[in-house]
Amino acid sequence: MDPRPGHYVLRLGIVGGLYAAGWAAFLTVGDSWYQLLVAVFLAVVFAQVALVAHDLAHRQVLRARRAAEAAGLVAGNLAIGMSYGWWMDKHTRHHANPNHADHDPDVAPDVLVWSREQAAESRGLARFIGGRQAYLFFPLLTLEGFNLHLSSLRALTRPHLRRRGLEAALLAVHAAAYLGALFAVLSPGRAVAFLLVHQAVFGVYLGCTFAPNHKGMPMPTDEDGLDFLRKQVLTSRNVRGGRVVDVMLGGLNYQIEHHLFPGMPAPNLRRAQPIVRRYCAELGIPYLECGLIESYGQALRHLHEVGEPLRTRRG
Repeated sequence: MDPRPGHYVLRLGIVGGLYAAGWAAFLTVGDSWYQLLVAVFLAVVFAQVALVAHDLAHRQVLRARRAAEAAGLVAGNLAIGMSYGWWMDKHTRHHANPNHADHDPDVAPDVLVWSREQAAESRGLARFIGGRQAYLFFPLLTLEGFNLHLSSLRALTRPHLRRRGLEAALLAVHAAAYLGALFAVLSPGRAVAFLLVHQAVFGVYLGCTFAPNHKGMPMPTDEDGLDFLRKQVLTSRNVRGGRVVDVMLGGLNYQIEHHLFPGMPAPNLRRAQPIVRRYCAELGIPYLECGLIESYGQALRHLHEVGEPLRTRRG
C-alpha cells in the first residue's frame, strides 16, 4: 500500500509529454488529411489520461483528498472533457457492488443488456439490438467517447454534483479549446473527420480497457449474501500479458487486486497478485485470469448468451 511517487512522476511526465506532443503535431501538420493519424495518436493519449484520472480518483497518486480532486479535475474535465465528479460517483458505486444488476451502474440496462432477466424486461433500443449485441459491441464502442461527453453534460444538471460551477467552467474551456483548434486549423470537412476519428478511437480504446474486467463474470444479487472478499473476487477477471498489457490497461488487468485494494498504487498490484491468488486457493475461491483476447471472447460470449431470449422472441 506504500505510495509510488517516482512511478507516478514518470508516468505523468510521459503522458503529459505525449499529450503536448500530440497537439504540437496537430499544429505542425496543419490542414491535411494526415491529421487523421494525429487523431488516432491523440485518442490513445486521451485514454491514457483517463487511466491517470482513474488512479487519481482512488488516491493512488496523491493521498490528500483535495490535491487528488484538483488534479482529477485537470485531467478529466480540462484535458479530455469528462466530468471527474460524475465519473467518480459512478465508479464508486461500481466498486461497492460490482456486477450487481440493481446497484452497479456499469451493468444497468441501457443500450446493452447484461443478463437474461434484463433481456426479458428490455424496451426500446436495448430490445431492438439485444439479440445481436455481441456482434455490435465493438462498433458501439465507437460512440463511447461521445457518450462520456454527453453524460458529463447531463451531470451538470444534477444538484448533487459537487463543484458544479467549476466542473462546468473546465468543461467549457476544454470544449472551446478543442473545437476552436479543430476549426481554426482545419477546413470544416477535415475538422469533422478529425473529431469523428478521434472520439471513435478514444471510445474503442476505453471500452477495450474496461470490458475485460467484469463483463461475462457472475452477477450476484442481494440474496447471494456474499462477503466483501467473494463479492470482489468472483465478479472480477484478471488479464495476463506482462508489462505491455500493464501499460495498455493502466494496471487494470490486475482487476481482482484492484477491487480488493482500490487505493493500492497500480505498479504494486502485480506484487500483490501472488499473495491474493494463494489466499483465494486456500479458501477455495475461484480466481479467474486469462489472456487479453480470451477476456474479450468471454465477454462477447456472455453478451450473446444473455441476448438469446430476444433472438427467440424475434424468431
